[in-house]
Amino acid sequence: MTTTGPPALELRGITKKFGSVLANDRVDFDVVAGEVHALLGENGAGKSTLMSVLYGLYKPDDGEILIDGEPVEIGSPSAAIELGIGMVHQHFMLVPVMTVAENIVLGQEPTQAAGVLDFKAARARVRELSDRYGLAVDPDATIEDVTVGAQQRVEILKALYRNARILVLDEPTAVLTAQEVRELTGVLNRLGQDGTAIVFISHKLGEVLAVADRITVLRRGKKVDTVPRQGATELSLARLVVGRDVMLRVEKPHAKPERPLLEVRDLHVRDDRELAKVEGLSLSVRAGEIVALAGVDGNGQQELVDAIAGMRVPESGVIEIDGKDIAGRGVRAATDAGVAHIAEDRQLRGLVLPFTLAENLALREYRSPELSGRGWLRLGRMKERAEKLLAEFDVRGGGCDSYAAALSGGNQQKVAVAREIACNPKVLIAHQPTRGLDVGAIEFVHRRLITERDNGRAVLLVSLEYEEVRSLADRIVVIYEGKIVGEFPPDASEEELGIAMTGGKTQAGAKTQAGQVSL
Repeated sequence: MTTTGPPALELRGITKKFGSVLANDRVDFDVVAGEVHALLGENGAGKSTLMSVLYGLYKPDDGEILIDGEPVEIGSPSAAIELGIGMVHQHFMLVPVMTVAENIVLGQEPTQAAGVLDFKAARARVRELSDRYGLAVDPDATIEDVTVGAQQRVEILKALYRNARILVLDEPTAVLTAQEVRELTGVLNRLGQDGTAIVFISHKLGEVLAVADRITVLRRGKKVDTVPRQGATELSLARLVVGRDVMLRVEKPHAKPERPLLEVRDLHVRDDRELAKVEGLSLSVRAGEIVALAGVDGNGQQELVDAIAGMRVPESGVIEIDGKDIAGRGVRAATDAGVAHIAEDRQLRGLVLPFTLAENLALREYRSPELSGRGWLRLGRMKERAEKLLAEFDVRGGGCDSYAAALSGGNQQKVAVAREIACNPKVLIAHQPTRGLDVGAIEFVHRRLITERDNGRAVLLVSLEYEEVRSLADRIVVIYEGKIVGEFPPDASEEELGIAMTGGKTQAGAKTQAGQVSL
């Protein structure tokens, strides 16, 4: 990759306001052909707004956009596509029931005589692009049946099919496994060698340093600085992003675990297709400890969390919260027993996007005497409570009357985290709790999870982030093909965990459910 030559894309003095909120304040940004230019910033710093201006979703209040040195007007995504701009959104824009090839060519389908869709040509074009850039996909697979990593490759192929020369990737690694991240890095290298200009939006500082040529930081809508990768460190970038020193690895006192608050015994759970996903799993989490569930995505984590939270009826087995069996009794029974659930997908499961923040923050507690009486919601008290939580969790971009849909993804996550922690649960399930959060917010959430542990909660952390698992866990249990295959201390090596997570056996071994050393 190179940083020489005229900019393929240049943004000059971009300003965008939403009412009294100044989302972008005279921002300058450019990227040259063959370069990966990373865009960093806190949640709500203006990154997504800036890229939405570029992609024609918003019209800037001031400033100009230049492509290859020529000023352009971009009034819609179709105009952006015509100019060679492609964007892969954090939340994928795919049709689940259609095939990979159908999604890629949608809107620009190759046709035969009389306008009949040429499926053979579509599949051939997809295979050509897939082979050229190392984006392995099956053109005939249905989107709902492929992995998240494959869906992201489909999104990239969609942009390349439309001849994108400038590619914007918004949080591209947020939902990927470590192996998929490595594969994506290889794809970016090949795209750069082919002359594609890439804008890489991320909160993961290590990945930014691994792939970017230059790094631009936004803070509260303003450009703070643009720095080369050479000489930059995670600490220096975190300081630019947040404006202060940040603890990248939170320090915690030793746990003082007490009685078990969550006990799962011989649990069997099937997924939506009636396939066995959790098979005879047993797990215990005590008051005052954080147990991290580590594993490659798709090994039963989601189904286990759903069963504990009351969202899925298990085939058999026991789920006890402080001695009370709640298996198969539903979400309200789990909630009443003291289970809180920070959902993996904040938009699908964590929030009701058309509701206000006050309403979202009251979803667990609306039946309490504080927030309701005689069948009526006490809206004033809901707003007072919401204002306190929004301030405590530093939610930016809206007040208690703002709709959840109007917030950035990271601030939506803060709202979901605030609601679950504020209910004082016995058992807190934290499923990918920091996905999409900036380094400062991650530090805050990590501290809160440790505080909840020290306040006597049983915390089950489900995360694909190796460093997050090691930083927070008092114990690490590994799940593989729906079973717990081993238990490790938090200082276990990445190699040890990786071997266990893929069904292998380690030399040193690890304690299994039966107390044997067998990994």
